[in-house]
Amino acid sequence: MERLPTDTQTGLSREEVRTRTQQGLINGEEEMKTQSVGQIVRKNIITPFNILNLILGALVFSVGSYKNMLFIGVAVCNTIVGCFQEIRAKKTIDKLSLISSPKAHVLRDGKLWDISVSHIVLDDILQLTTGNQICSDCVVASGSCEVNESLITGESDPIVKQVGDHLLSGSFIVSGTCRAQVEHVGKENYAAKITGSAKYVKKTNSEIMKSINLIIRIIGFALIPVGLVLFYKEMVVSNSSYAQAIVSTVAALVGMVPEGLVLLTSIVLASSVVRLSFHNALVQELYSIEMLARVDTICLDKTGTITEGTMQVDEMEPLINTLTPEQMGAAVAAVTFTLQDQNPTAQAMREKYPDNPGWESLSTVPFSSARKWSGVNFADHGTFVIGAGEFIMGERFASLHEKEDKAAAKGQRVLLLAHSSLPFEADGRELPTDIQPIALLYLSDRIRKSARETLQYFADQNVDLKVISGDSAVTVANIAKKAGLEHADRWVDATTLHTNEEIQAAVRKYTVFGRVTPQQKLQIVKALKADGHTVAMTGDGVNDVLALKESDCSIAMASGSDAARTVSQIVLLDSDFASMPHIVAEGRRSINNLQRSSSLFLIKAFFSTILAVCFIFIQSRYPFQPIQFTLLNALAIGFPSFVLSLEPNRERLHGRFMLNIIKKAIPGTLTMVFSVLLLEAVNFYVKLPYEQLSTAAVVLMAFTMFMILFRVCMPFNGKHVLLFVTMCVAFVLAYIFMGNMFSLTPLNAPMLLILLPLIFASVSMFMMFLHLIERILMRRVN
Repeated sequence: MERLPTDTQTGLSREEVRTRTQQGLINGEEEMKTQSVGQIVRKNIITPFNILNLILGALVFSVGSYKNMLFIGVAVCNTIVGCFQEIRAKKTIDKLSLISSPKAHVLRDGKLWDISVSHIVLDDILQLTTGNQICSDCVVASGSCEVNESLITGESDPIVKQVGDHLLSGSFIVSGTCRAQVEHVGKENYAAKITGSAKYVKKTNSEIMKSINLIIRIIGFALIPVGLVLFYKEMVVSNSSYAQAIVSTVAALVGMVPEGLVLLTSIVLASSVVRLSFHNALVQELYSIEMLARVDTICLDKTGTITEGTMQVDEMEPLINTLTPEQMGAAVAAVTFTLQDQNPTAQAMREKYPDNPGWESLSTVPFSSARKWSGVNFADHGTFVIGAGEFIMGERFASLHEKEDKAAAKGQRVLLLAHSSLPFEADGRELPTDIQPIALLYLSDRIRKSARETLQYFADQNVDLKVISGDSAVTVANIAKKAGLEHADRWVDATTLHTNEEIQAAVRKYTVFGRVTPQQKLQIVKALKADGHTVAMTGDGVNDVLALKESDCSIAMASGSDAARTVSQIVLLDSDFASMPHIVAEGRRSINNLQRSSSLFLIKAFFSTILAVCFIFIQSRYPFQPIQFTLLNALAIGFPSFVLSLEPNRERLHGRFMLNIIKKAIPGTLTMVFSVLLLEAVNFYVKLPYEQLSTAAVVLMAFTMFMILFRVCMPFNGKHVLLFVTMCVAFVLAYIFMGNMFSLTPLNAPMLLILLPLIFASVSMFMMFLHLIERILMRRVN
């Protein structure tokens, strides 16, 4: 590819820009985009669940039984909830941009222009100054600067860049001004290559989703053969009309599908999304709440989680007694306010010494990483210099090395305050020859106020924390220790880890990992998952993208890169790790309550499936209609489940979701099946008309379902009593005043004579099955 010569005075011409654009050598649009509204809507509408309900609804519609189509409302509600939540998340995340400034400053035809980042072309000359984010990989052509590459490499210390040095897209200019020639655009950029590795489809590792899908898949396979055979039996054996056969068959099939379970799960998780939004957490995937509730290991970075990303001055240690601490503080304030550097170190000193004495400056030397010091020559006060001791004092600083080493062991950074009565030498750029040390300044990363409480919460919840950083392992370990992280003394320098086996051993032994590369972050997450852990990963930079994508639950800081936000399932909008306990607690509340309520839906699905198979071999017509299931689902399952699922619940998750709900569903399922079969056996002799038999079956089923609801509501409190009584009364009122709508007939003496002993038998069977299941479970535990 032909490269154009660098001209830092004129940049590219208009014709050269046009040629580059025609050749496709242009930055282009950022590819890490969220799904479109249309894609979200299509994904939620076109599902096997919706297709099944549509077919069943069409069959009922074809025979004119319109009231029996009410079950389609559940599918509609489920679709609306799913679309609403995902579109809401999309709109919020789209407001967060990768480039903090939407414009790039380029030199073209000898003039500076502000253009869209997507319009940068190869060989453009960028004008970069303090605070700018680098939009494309480029090479410094003139000037010099200091760059923060933490979003790319994880290193938080500024790096000096001179002419000929490379600047990586996604990094920031901390200080200095330079002009740089673009050498990569679009997919060729370093940041784009890293994020490109994360552009694979990640399957949601949700146990609830897998369990529900498995149930629907198993029942789905049974639906067609059961439906066809049952329809044949209704038409041929039972001599029912076509319309009656359709309604009975659809009733059986609708009962088999736990459609309310899907809706309940969506509503509960969507409500959790709304709750979490009040804690500044944006949930992009519903089921990520469940994953975080199940997490037993969290990988986190130092910056943004334990620290704020700013510095603080811990103390000043005088080295002479000719100046008072107040005078030394005034000197620090005079230097920092005169120079007005915006780096974290200078800001920390201005915060510690906020009173500017207003000394008159004669000459200044701004900070640079090459010098490692900055200073000001003041009228009547001499020259004060602040910086790295060995760069200011040279070999004379050896006597103070022990103090510096002790501070480093505590995770502190040490600066020297020095003084001379002489001005700067060599055109005002060299230190005076008689420079003398007067004090040491001890600085450290500012630990978040909420860090200790947050870390302690996870320790109490038996969640293991792994601190993974690009900084020095010793520094990170000491900061983590100050923040209260357990086992922070177990640290390792990742540059000593070369193989997957070494990383596998390290994740079992160490808590703090320093000097970690993006690829190693990915390997650490994989190693933890291979050990059977459920892993959450927090991050804010492009260097975190691979590990975020691989983790079971990914959490990004809103202040970080767009690439990290896009691949993450949860975004902390205030970039504060203190939101995490709220998210975990909300997840546990949702999942524990879902497990309690889901058994109600599973009972109905299992009962309907078994009953449908049984009625293939029974001469009678199937005793239920779709509208009757709609009534029972709403009052005995749907509404109570929704109310119970929103209750506070901070218990830790125990066992597997599927096994937990199945063992709760078995007693109720068996009770309902045997109750209806007993009713059919009795009716073999009594010969009730179909309408009365159907009504008796509904009443018997309702009693059994409310008996199950009674147990689910335990232990009772005021709200549970009100819920249970309200649902029972609602069923009675619906039966009395809306019986015709639900195809129910008034109770008569023969129906009561049959129902009373069967109700007693249902209670006895339910207690017997409960006791039997508990004994089996206790035997397995022992």
